[in-house]
Amino acid sequence: MLKICGVSKSFCGIKILDNVSMEIAGASIFGLAGSSGSGKSTLLRCIQGLEVPDSGTIDCDRKVGFVFQDFQLFPHMTVLQNLVYAPALKAGDDEKQLCIAKAKVILKNLGIEEKASEYPSKLSGGQKQRVALARSLMIDPDVLLCDEPTSGLDVTTIVDVVTLLQSVNQEFGVTIVIASHDLDFLTRISDRIVLLRDGTIVTGIYPKQHDDPINHLKSYYG
Repeated sequence: MLKICGVSKSFCGIKILDNVSMEIAGASIFGLAGSSGSGKSTLLRCIQGLEVPDSGTIDCDRKVGFVFQDFQLFPHMTVLQNLVYAPALKAGDDEKQLCIAKAKVILKNLGIEEKASEYPSKLSGGQKQRVALARSLMIDPDVLLCDEPTSGLDVTTIVDVVTLLQSVNQEFGVTIVIASHDLDFLTRISDRIVLLRDGTIVTGIYPKQHDDPINHLKSYYG
């Protein structure tokens, strides 16, 4: 479904990604591990097309959604308005009503239907995460990119995020690529994990087939 071949990217002469290659299977949950500055977020942005690689290719002919680390919700819009804003921009009246109906169904499926008229400032971190995910699902993505989805969340909310992303993967058949430094989270949710260090892949594992995946990954942090 997603093939990355020899991707490199530099900013201001500093190489962030260095000849990265990998294949990500369809309908899987794929983890990108690594410390801050390892290149995880830059790789996600290259997949989405927000950054252009200096060299190499990314082969993805499917629709891609992105859940940003800081959610990037419009603070002056309600939850429902955040969901329908982009898809309704060029839509006619009938299509706008369909967008609203679709948004309400997604919010209900994610357990936050009652928050439709709330503004982001009134939401908890976990609720904002669900709204950001709901907004991405409005485009019916085949691939969903999540940048540090557990950043700043408490343990209970992280468990909720695991359940939420797993349900999106299973119920919608969405391929999910998650960049995170949280190894406990990644090993719980991912079918496969690749560890980046200084912009290169240093190891990769299938955590459900590994006796001690967290310590194995930690040993490669350096």
